[in-house]
Amino acid sequence: MGSAPVVGVLALQGDVAEHLRALAQAGATPVGVRRPEELAAVDGLVIPGGESTTMWKLTTAFEVAEPLRKRLSGGMPAFGSCAGMIMLADRLVDGVEGQETLGGIAMTVRRNAFGRQVDSFESDICLDEIASPPDPPFHAVFIRAPWVEAVSGKVTVLGTERVTGRIVAVRQGPLLATSFHPELTGDLRIHRYFVDMVRERT
Repeated sequence: MGSAPVVGVLALQGDVAEHLRALAQAGATPVGVRRPEELAAVDGLVIPGGESTTMWKLTTAFEVAEPLRKRLSGGMPAFGSCAGMIMLADRLVDGVEGQETLGGIAMTVRRNAFGRQVDSFESDICLDEIASPPDPPFHAVFIRAPWVEAVSGKVTVLGTERVTGRIVAVRQGPLLATSFHPELTGDLRIHRYFVDMVRERT
């Protein structure tokens, strides 16, 4: 399996405990990250699902927004799920006034694109390199989920939602993002894939 890289979870808001648990099961050493000095000590970072506007405000309040941008631009592997996908987008549609992102992935993401909380749903997704035939599809949980409206540059589309055809999983170099919540499923394939991405960089 190789070494156990130290993978942080941005622990300001959202599904922190669920990602920490999944990362440990996927072979990483997981830690919560709230401060710049904690960020400096990790090999990779998960930005969890939650509420993207609140998450942005907290990254600013805890003074981790700019250190995060620097580490991302320096090649640190990161995985964003749902709100985390929004945080990693270079361009955001339907954000609230003043909302910013960390950027890093050359994509346009629409916030709450699949609807509000009452519109949450589940769908089986085929994911290139992660859950592609003959392996079973990934059973994805969508909660107030964004979707990717457009990609450019070196972004690889890993998966689309089967009913709408919308892009829901992408990768650009060391950055990975899904519009759904793999941390809520018990299926560790995406977390293992990301831990392997971190190992490759360390």
